[in-house]
Amino acid sequence: MSNKLNSALLDKAVDDILAYSSGDTIQKGGADVAGKKRNFTETVEIQITLKNYDPQRDKRFSGTFRLPSIPRPNLKCCMLGNAAHCEQADRIGVAHMSVDDLKKLNKNKKLVKKLAKKYDFFLASDNMIKQIPRLLGPGLTKAGKFPTLLSSSDDMQEKIDEVKSTIKFQMKKVMCLNVAIGNVDMEKQQIIVNTQLAANFLASLLKKQWQNIGQMYIKSTMGPAQQIFF
Repeated sequence: MSNKLNSALLDKAVDDILAYSSGDTIQKGGADVAGKKRNFTETVEIQITLKNYDPQRDKRFSGTFRLPSIPRPNLKCCMLGNAAHCEQADRIGVAHMSVDDLKKLNKNKKLVKKLAKKYDFFLASDNMIKQIPRLLGPGLTKAGKFPTLLSSSDDMQEKIDEVKSTIKFQMKKVMCLNVAIGNVDMEKQQIIVNTQLAANFLASLLKKQWQNIGQMYIKSTMGPAQQIFF
């Protein structure tokens, strides 16, 4: 699929985002806007408004795509594992819980909710994944954090990186979508490539592809939005 994003526009948008987040002044709508360096790593996300799309009538879509550069390296993972996986998690500094640890939660909704809130995503060993609904109830599923399967032949670090770099576009009842595609500590080119790939992937999910996309912006957590598609 051809890339419909104007590369000069995208280039300038990423320049402005990086400049603003490092405290430099940028031009926005003909006026100077003073940037500000924050004491955390800002995420860069893409925001998309759809057009000629009826969320009530048209088919809902959902798709996941792995970006080449990890947009949010700080996502916290917890391994719900068998003995071997818990030991492996310990070696690479990843939080882990065994069947016994999960049993201790006693299906308490508040405790399961707290667990879901504490971590951004979960991995589970194949012999554990089937037991999770029985051990924890529907809490993780409700939070949209049902674990990703880690089979015995998978490399744990590789799987964690895969989850961290995978984005998901899912059509709900609203016409706006947004996903993280980078952070301000990344190289400019990495953000550009991630943005192009994310935009093209979303277009491939839509019935009329680019004709269903109204506007597209990219912005850092605290910075102004930069339009990259009209």
